[in-house]
Amino acid sequence: MTLLSDPFVLAMAVIAVIILGLAKGGFSGLGALATPLMALAIPPTRAAALLLPVLLVQDVVSVWSFRKTWDRWIVAWMLPGAALGIALAAWFAASVDEAQVMLLLGAITLGFGLYRLWIERGGRIAAASNSPGWVGLLFGAGTGFTSQIAHAGGPPFQMWVTPRRLPHEVFVGTSSITFAAINWMKVPSFILLGSFDRELLAAAALLVPLAVVSTLGAVWIIRRLDPTRFYALIYWLMVLLGVRLVWSGLGL
Repeated sequence: MTLLSDPFVLAMAVIAVIILGLAKGGFSGLGALATPLMALAIPPTRAAALLLPVLLVQDVVSVWSFRKTWDRWIVAWMLPGAALGIALAAWFAASVDEAQVMLLLGAITLGFGLYRLWIERGGRIAAASNSPGWVGLLFGAGTGFTSQIAHAGGPPFQMWVTPRRLPHEVFVGTSSITFAAINWMKVPSFILLGSFDRELLAAAALLVPLAVVSTLGAVWIIRRLDPTRFYALIYWLMVLLGVRLVWSGLGL
């Protein structure tokens, strides 16, 4: 019996992959919902392992689509911190309480999203943030840590990058490059932990066509989205994501 032969597992996998495709195509942060959703059907560590190969394929599509629009300065500051965060999460894998991490991440994400919606209410455009690179290093560590635990690195990334008010395609391109690198950084730890068995890789391979189609669909939508509404949409997604992560962290 294969992993996806269970109808409930298959349904959760399809929804999770579509969510990841939307995230990779430009709806940044939404991907943090995928692993908790998949964990409704299979153990959380196995859910994360199943989705990682799917993410790697989606990274190829998103990086290619936005390869000409990304901020090198942001990526250069975030990736060293992300590497440290990934290493710490892998080192403390046995002692990290995933529920507590998701609860804290959800509360911060919810608060940040509401704060940004408030200061930009009524179409107000807040001044772009110019925080120094070392702040990005710290947020990069948070991004790597939460990404290693549950592929939930989107919110820490957004908290540093969205206030910089990049053109929306540059924002998406920067996210694509950053998370493509982060996901490859995570591969060795998953291999060392023995997470990739034949059944899991076969299931991931079956999900690849859906992964590609969902990512391309999201890219098509993002490129036709009104830039003035892009950040408001991202903040609303953060609010909804924060509520969902808090809900998941509380075990409700």
